[in-house]
Amino acid sequence: MTEPVITVEHGAVAYDERPVLRDISFAVAPGEVVAVLGANGSGKSTLIRAILGLVPLNAGTVSLFGTPQRRFRQWRRIGYVPQRLGAGSGVPATVAEVVAAGRLARRGVIRPAGAADRRAVAEALRAVGLSDRAADPVTTLSGGQQQRTLIARALAGQPELLVLDEPTAGVDSASQDAFAEALRGFVADGGTVLLVAHELGPLAPLITRAVVVHEGRIAHDGPVPEPAGHHAAPGHEHVHPHAPEDSVGMWGTPA
Repeated sequence: MTEPVITVEHGAVAYDERPVLRDISFAVAPGEVVAVLGANGSGKSTLIRAILGLVPLNAGTVSLFGTPQRRFRQWRRIGYVPQRLGAGSGVPATVAEVVAAGRLARRGVIRPAGAADRRAVAEALRAVGLSDRAADPVTTLSGGQQQRTLIARALAGQPELLVLDEPTAGVDSASQDAFAEALRGFVADGGTVLLVAHELGPLAPLITRAVVVHEGRIAHDGPVPEPAGHHAAPGHEHVHPHAPEDSVGMWGTPA
């Protein structure tokens, strides 16, 4: 049996004794594209951060590629795209320079960039449709293009797992389409994806499984739930859970 890429068992997180995640258990198999869905404040971003060790667990365990998270050291196998941080982080840099930073975990800081690094950067830029902006300062890009730059940075490291926190939130439709195409290529090459989303948009056809988080617990784990009621009306095409009071009507099952 193939080892899961991610395993969470009875995970719990609390901030100042306020429970945020409660008894979370699920696994992600190689090649899956799993969307973590939920209303704002449901705990979905905290779940992602706990999996990566950015937030400590109060209870339970996380394993990455079969290794307990606390002993995991092969971070080059994971590409992480945080939630809408400025790609330039206030430091003047070109698009190519930001993307090249994604190679550091693989080659190390001391060794200079080589041909393989340059190829990986070029391929990542091509994947997100920014080859023509490689020499431009990141600060000249739109918000959507900056987000695509962050995704290219993660892809440049040639990870086996991509973890993305609301990668298309507030991003223009062209950038959403470019990101969906990049993700399609990553998965076709054998990659695994775990992403947080409030709405799926053009990513919906790529999702193999949805985990819906409601008030810190898993309310659904399976196929992407079909919108119901006014969410299924023409002009409301995206898939996302709204406020808790919407949960039953939207998903058809109690949250």
